[in-house]
Amino acid sequence: MYAVTDPTTGTTLETFPTITDDELRAAIAVADRAHRERTSSVADRAALLHRVADLYRERHADLAATIVREMAKPIDQAEGEVDFCADIYDYYADHAEEFLADQPITLADGSEGSAFIRKSSIGVLLGIMPWNFPAYQIARFAGPNLLIGNTVLLKHAPQCPESALAIERIFHDAGFPEGAYTNVFATNDQAADVIADPRVQGVSLTGSARAGAAVAEIAGRNLTKVVLELGGSDPFIVLSTDDLDSVVESAVTTRLEGNGQVCNAPKRFLVVDDLYDDFLAKFTTAMSAVSPTDPSVPGAELGPLSSPTAADRLQEQLASAVAQGATVVTGGDRRGHAFVPTILTDVTPDNDAYREEFFGPVAAVYRVADEDAAVALANDTPYGLGSYLFTTDADQALRVADRLEAGMVYVNIVGADSPELPFGGVKASGFGRELGPLGADEFVNKKLIRIG
Repeated sequence: MYAVTDPTTGTTLETFPTITDDELRAAIAVADRAHRERTSSVADRAALLHRVADLYRERHADLAATIVREMAKPIDQAEGEVDFCADIYDYYADHAEEFLADQPITLADGSEGSAFIRKSSIGVLLGIMPWNFPAYQIARFAGPNLLIGNTVLLKHAPQCPESALAIERIFHDAGFPEGAYTNVFATNDQAADVIADPRVQGVSLTGSARAGAAVAEIAGRNLTKVVLELGGSDPFIVLSTDDLDSVVESAVTTRLEGNGQVCNAPKRFLVVDDLYDDFLAKFTTAMSAVSPTDPSVPGAELGPLSSPTAADRLQEQLASAVAQGATVVTGGDRRGHAFVPTILTDVTPDNDAYREEFFGPVAAVYRVADEDAAVALANDTPYGLGSYLFTTDADQALRVADRLEAGMVYVNIVGADSPELPFGGVKASGFGRELGPLGADEFVNKKLIRIG
């Protein structure tokens, strides 16, 4: 059910009707026709994306307030998300001609003529988006693909219908033609039908590994291109530092972002033996100093989880982890649908928590003997999204980065996501990339043109 539900109380504030099968078929037809009859140039579409960015900034306050209302993100973070979206649209508009330029090919010696690769759109795409970044997830998918000339059907998370409609309105008001971007309040079964439709040429999903596997199975049966950004249990590795307080501050900030519900946030903290005791003591003090508050108040650091269901799931995970031997160093308490920041130790490989993703303000801290032990533990997970490494040794930084099984490695920095930096993972964290130049290179026909 598409509905706005107060994450704090669980009260349903407003519901929205699911699209009918006939309406969905019509939406696919309009999107397909919009693609086939498109006459706009790259420069035209870039100008429209700049207008989208302007509208995000103009409607900044309303968009951010909607995010808080739907999924309880602290207001300062929600405003930052909206600003980031505007930057993404501007980035792709600014680099439009560069990303879609013809790519000459140097022919083998003795060959006559010329050859080049010309990039073009492939058609209708389906985006299936999650609730934890109601605006940002759409920007990094829709921005480059609308620039390319693909048309977009967007199935948002059922708990973000107001964000979904507000963003659709922005594309309409910016001047994109009918069918270029269409919000669809579809069921999962209807989404499966969309993926199977021969007019739909690609699907991008951000969500759980289970949802990714289901979408990939349907896409595979129908030979539909797919990009998946799934879960993560990113390591935060501390091997050496000249400023442990700063490292701890980074650890707290990035673990509690989005109320702990961020796929590429660090969830496992791997600390070398000689720093472990001091790190754990400082980390415990800093995490314990944060309490859940009203997310709509500026300055809030932590709000409730996104829904009562999410809170129940996290409570079950914590109880199971403790029952299997984990130690709660601080936290573990649930307050309504919120949790106080929680630190676990003694999470061993035979504990289910060792390979699970905690989607909430929970951190597992591990002691490691050295670089090799840190890399081995970091890679001992089904996931491979991001990773964070703190070291004063530049050679070690690159050496460890090369050994980590992850799509992204951030060295001595957190919160550094930016429009020009590709985002994506390996293993059970999915495949394909969004953002940066690679984000404009997924749903593209790279057509060879060879001239004799």
